[in-house]
Amino acid sequence: MDGLIGKKLGQTQIYDDKGRRVCVTVLEAGPCVVTQCKTADKDGYVAAQIGFGDQKESRLSKAELGHLRKATTATKRVLREVALDAGEDVKAGDTVTAAIFEKVTHVDVSGFSKGQGFQGVMRRHDMAGGPASHGSTSKRRIGAIGMRTWPSRVLKGHRMPGHMGNVHVTTQNLAVVRVDVEKNLLLVNGAVPGPIGSTVLICKALKKSGKAT
Repeated sequence: MDGLIGKKLGQTQIYDDKGRRVCVTVLEAGPCVVTQCKTADKDGYVAAQIGFGDQKESRLSKAELGHLRKATTATKRVLREVALDAGEDVKAGDTVTAAIFEKVTHVDVSGFSKGQGFQGVMRRHDMAGGPASHGSTSKRRIGAIGMRTWPSRVLKGHRMPGHMGNVHVTTQNLAVVRVDVEKNLLLVNGAVPGPIGSTVLICKALKKSGKAT
């Protein structure tokens, strides 16, 4: 299986075999339950839908409840599709743990970045701002944005103040430092998008082999 749904637990530091201190991000990788299997004959591609995190039945729609009951699995909060390895055979109801990352060297982690609210151009786009001397009235303003007679409008895509953060981000090629299969913990070297407690998707690295040689 290509990946698992998990949760960002926080940051800490450990020591490797050579006594060097390594800063790591702790991820809870699963356990995830297979809720549906996609086949080439029926769906046109091969994948598995997995669920993570228990959820009350009262917080799910009738369609979601029927889908999960058909798979004879407990109600789950998050559902995602992941690719399957060649020749891998899974079925609905199977449980997948962090053991799939035991021989993996690098992973890609996707999540939603921290929301920063409404921000100006100096923070959002790192603009210089206006003169900061006494008497200036445009210290942190964007300045002129309009055009002259032609085309007499603001061009699309102009960098402006607005909502910052809370966007989907994928951090690639994070080195796997340690895998704790019993506790379903994955320790990676690098920053993971999102606040502590947020849900992330952990996949085997796309641009690297992802497997230990």
